[in-house]
Amino acid sequence: MGHLTHNALTMKFTPLYLLVLTLSSLLTHAQYTDEINTNRPGESMNAYAVGKRVLQFESGFSYSQEQFDRNAFNTEGYLVSLTTRYGFFKEELEGILEMTYQNDSYFSPTGNFHRDGFRRVLLGFKYLIYDPFKNYDAKPNLYSWKANHKFNWRMMIPAVSVYAGTNIKLGNYPFMYPGESYGTFSPKVMLISQNVFSGAWAFVTNTFVDKIASNNQTVGFIGTITKGFDRWSGFIEGKMLSGGYYSDVFMTAGAAYLWGTSFQVDAFISQNMKNTPSITYAGLGVSWRTDTYYEDNLIRAPKKEEKKEKKTKGEKKKEKEKEKLKKRLDEVPTAKP
Repeated sequence: MGHLTHNALTMKFTPLYLLVLTLSSLLTHAQYTDEINTNRPGESMNAYAVGKRVLQFESGFSYSQEQFDRNAFNTEGYLVSLTTRYGFFKEELEGILEMTYQNDSYFSPTGNFHRDGFRRVLLGFKYLIYDPFKNYDAKPNLYSWKANHKFNWRMMIPAVSVYAGTNIKLGNYPFMYPGESYGTFSPKVMLISQNVFSGAWAFVTNTFVDKIASNNQTVGFIGTITKGFDRWSGFIEGKMLSGGYYSDVFMTAGAAYLWGTSFQVDAFISQNMKNTPSITYAGLGVSWRTDTYYEDNLIRAPKKEEKKEKKTKGEKKKEKEKEKLKKRLDEVPTAKP
């Protein structure tokens, strides 16, 4: 969850604010933020990268329970997840490795058994292809407080990123549905959008196709709304899945607390809409980063050429006469006392 600073968005109109706006029109940071920008605790991926040569970790522990309404089966266990993000080559690019280990017990009328293994290993790359505020020259109005606080329609234009990666099946995979099959590698692609609004609101969408070319190819959509409250933030998220073996809708809610500038703690609870089976997740997590080797990549906004005023022949003639008069006066010797 990208943390939003509420105080910064409600700053009053002051000379210092004018100075900040003027400087920001000349030098603009592309991706890196002063505070950690994490995807936790939701499942959606935000549009912005962590920053060049920034290494970030997002980890969590969650409890899971599945209950089939006809008592066909039920499971109970836990999941441990770790996501590693690294910005490299360009400010807009990052590599992402997601790993989730699951350990649970499976109970059914035909028998009970234990399951454990990597539920998901996903390696991919995300690239920001459009940022509506890149090189945007926000000129302050020196005479109107109201003009500087009116709604900025540019906020309606989302930042857009693309993602491409592959699922990697490690070892024996005990979590497949009966009849489901796919190879060691199965691709995933995603389109990401993100809007940031005044009042510390943010809206992120992910539209994706997962396990491409398998018999359980899944199309999905995630929408996440986040609200910042100083160092706290809360979110509500909806996820829709439609696949060859499983389709469902999940609703998730949670909160996060920013501890310092590079460390965040979070908590969440998630519930699906179906009862075949009914699925519940609840968990805690942390995110932290190291930006010691961050390369400060500044993008200079293009300067506008100053228009030269056209002068009439009469104005040019008057200027020449003034220059001649000034020259004659300079030649007159200074009177001695």
